[in-house]
Formats: sequence, C-alpha cells, structure tokens
Amino acid sequence: MELITVKDKQFKPYIGSEKILSSIKVVANQINLELKNDFPLFLVVLNGSFMYAADLFREINIPCEISFIKVASYHGTSSTGTVTELVGLSEDIKGRTVVIVEDIVDTGITLEKLHASLTKKEAKNIKVTSLLLKPGSYKKSIKIDYVGMEIPNDFVVGYGLDYDGQGRNLKDIYVLA
Repeated sequence: MELITVKDKQFKPYIGSEKILSSIKVVANQINLELKNDFPLFLVVLNGSFMYAADLFREINIPCEISFIKVASYHGTSSTGTVTELVGLSEDIKGRTVVIVEDIVDTGITLEKLHASLTKKEAKNIKVTSLLLKPGSYKKSIKIDYVGMEIPNDFVVGYGLDYDGQGRNLKDIYVLA
C-alpha cells in the first residue's frame, strides 16, 4: 500500500483488510455467544457501515434480522455537530434487542440520537457495535458493546468510510497524511 489521493487530500496506509476482517470475526464471535438466545435486529447506520455490516453479517450464525437507517453528521473531514435522520426505521422494535452497527464512533452524537430514538420506541435491549472507536473524542455515556479496533483521533477513509462521499470503496483503511 502506498499514498493515495482522495479528492484534494493525501492518505497513507493505516489498517489492512486482513486485520479488518480478523477483528470482525472476533466481534461476530462475541455477538454470537452473547445473543445466542435472542433474536436481534441489526440496525445498520448508512452510508459508512455498509461494508462492515456485510462482513459482520456473514459471520453471524444466530437467528437475526437486518435493517438500515441513514443519518448524517459529517461534512468534509469534521462533524457538523448536528444529526439529520434521512431514512427512518420501519420495523417495530418494541420488546426487541437491537444492535446498532456503526462504522466509526467518534463524538457519539449520531449514536446518542439513535439510542434515544430506539429507547423511545421501547427496544428491550440496545447494543452497539462499531468497527472503529476513537476513545480520545468519545465522551458520551452509551456503552460500545462490541469494538473492532480503537484508533487515535485521526481522520480515516476507506472500507466504507469517506471523505466528502469518496473513498468508501477502498478495501483498506487509510489515514490523512
């Protein structure tokens, strides 16, 4: 892997696809074990989580369902500080275990809004999985139950993560050079 350009910025290799897939298997094993007697609904936060969700779901071997929600809180390389729900939840989640599937937890603003919405809809249990967690910038109290990897507070792209809509198709994760 070498330097790449996405739009007007340079990125250097950071996390290879093998390490990503390995961490996903660990997360899936935890979920399979902990939720084996449940029938969870995996709620995937689009757009960024689609690659993580696909690879995670291939490793899940318990009865479950999957649905998608689209929210936005980023513009360029920084969070806007506000969350706009673009496509809402259509399933009835009352009394169900919901697993929120995030690509990355940074400030936690999106997660906080989703958690509050699911609580209002009377989910029995709300779990959170994220491929990446930035503990240096996450200051919310919602527990991240299943974390693939922790990273510093750097801007990353690839494997579903984007810079202004571009770079999601990269199989590896890159960091701003």
